[in-house]
Amino acid sequence: MGRLKPEKTQKPGRTPKPFGPNNPKSQSKFKKKTNTKNTANRQIKTKTTSVTGNNKDNQPSPPASPSQQLRYFLSQFESANGVQLSSLELESIKDSCILDVSQELGQDVMKLEKHIKEAFGAKWKEELCEGKHIVGKIEAGSPAVLVVAPSALRSIELLRGMRTLTKECHAVKLFSKHMKIDEQVSLLMNRVNIASGTPSRIKKLIDIEALGLSRLSVLLVDIHTDVKGYSLLTLPQVRDEFWDLYKNYFHQQLVKGDLRICLYGPIPNGNEFKGKSVELADGDREQLDS
Repeated sequence: MGRLKPEKTQKPGRTPKPFGPNNPKSQSKFKKKTNTKNTANRQIKTKTTSVTGNNKDNQPSPPASPSQQLRYFLSQFESANGVQLSSLELESIKDSCILDVSQELGQDVMKLEKHIKEAFGAKWKEELCEGKHIVGKIEAGSPAVLVVAPSALRSIELLRGMRTLTKECHAVKLFSKHMKIDEQVSLLMNRVNIASGTPSRIKKLIDIEALGLSRLSVLLVDIHTDVKGYSLLTLPQVRDEFWDLYKNYFHQQLVKGDLRICLYGPIPNGNEFKGKSVELADGDREQLDS
């Protein structure tokens, strides 16, 4: 039989130190790491609060009133044309000439027909849906609603929002993309209640007396911005074409009170103007070409 090894005795005054989380050194290390993370989290939260906290500038601005919309539109007109409207003209242009859709914050295209119908009151069905051409009473090729958009695609998109109004009397598309002017002249020989297009083609059709304005009651101006931040009133070439069209054919009707304008889109706050005086590259111009 072998000899038994004697058990090791602990030296007096020393106690064994536990391992694992019960070890005081381990606890202190663990606490330090936790404190570091908490400190970092507090710093991140502090930074987030300072940027996105109760900052009034980050809150969505309330919708513009008809008076603000009119003031914005006329200031854009004066700026683009280098003119100043006389006090007599300004007094003649009332807030009532603005067809207000600003309360519809999302301005869903599919709700567009609701606002258009309200603009015509009890006669909306007769003015917007009737397809029969009455000689001597209804001028052929003269729409009651004219939509002006920055591109052909946008023109079509806005027409979708009035689809139920154009079942009997089809809307006419007035843009140059994939459409010949002779084809549009032929369509305008019939009754037209709603038309949508781009400024250059609309003006050309008015110039050749194919598109009439005798029935025009609502001019819908699409001022939504695209993915690059451009709109009908800021895209250089299209902006100039629009104001040329407006100045020659719509401004006097507005002054006389015979025309209402619907600014369809949010009113820019000044920071949203992008490329205001920047010329587009060929690729951008081709993409946005009407």
